Amino acid sequence: MMESLEVIFRTLFSIGVLFFLTKLLGKRQVSQLSVFEYITGITIGGLAAYISLDTDKKWYLGLLALAVWIGVSFGIEILQMKSKKARDFIDSKSTVLIKDGKILEDNLKKERLTTDDLLAALRKKDVFRVADVEFAVMETDGGINVMLTRENQPLTPKLLGIQIATEEAPQTVIMDGNMMDDSLDSFGLTRTWLQRELVKRAITVEDVFMGQVDAYGELTVDLYADKIQKPKSQDKPQLYALLEKCEEDLARISLFTHNNQAKIIYEESSEQLRNLLQKLKPFI
Repeated sequence: MMESLEVIFRTLFSIGVLFFLTKLLGKRQVSQLSVFEYITGITIGGLAAYISLDTDKKWYLGLLALAVWIGVSFGIEILQMKSKKARDFIDSKSTVLIKDGKILEDNLKKERLTTDDLLAALRKKDVFRVADVEFAVMETDGGINVMLTRENQPLTPKLLGIQIATEEAPQTVIMDGNMMDDSLDSFGLTRTWLQRELVKRAITVEDVFMGQVDAYGELTVDLYADKIQKPKSQDKPQLYALLEKCEEDLARISLFTHNNQAKIIYEESSEQLRNLLQKLKPFI
């Protein structure tokens, strides 16, 4: 019985140590780990299991080995951050696989890649013709990144010479049924505003699993009960209809006024409002 309790205690202790060490080493996905980091992770797991299950009196040696592995790994990470040569030696350099639409066979052999491996990696990037690729490189984590030729690149506003305004990232203002004050403050919004928006939708904050506000001040919500129909906000359509009526009234008044100066003002205002409505229509 005492032995079982000792194993339980050591296991909990190992979990605590692993959690602390994981936080110390930072966030990385498995696909982003270098070979050394991958080996270190496997070794640390093995040492943690040794600490948990080895019931002899020298289990603490596993803890010592664990500390040494972490210390070395942490030291290497610091060295890599400070030295480009150290990074190149430990993680190696990225390798160019395709240049100007031509496959570099020697580099493929160097990375032990077959033609099938390369084509599969390109298909993951939605590329099915090697000739469409201007440049492809294998990164140090094994991933392959691709730059398409100019004629095959997606059309963007920049390529068309169109300037567009920057847009702020949406903020999560409700999470798990709770209001997020920091997110509201970042957009200059208040709890009162949020409550008013929820009342318009006939829901409470407790009904909301997640709520986000975009750069235009539009609130979207995801409810706990997915079967509840979320009523669409009518604010924008109503405002658009009101502006349309104003434009029609200005145009009509300009036809019947006898004051030439006022007639010009009404016509210009009607034209400006008509142009504004055309710009607003995609957002309604």
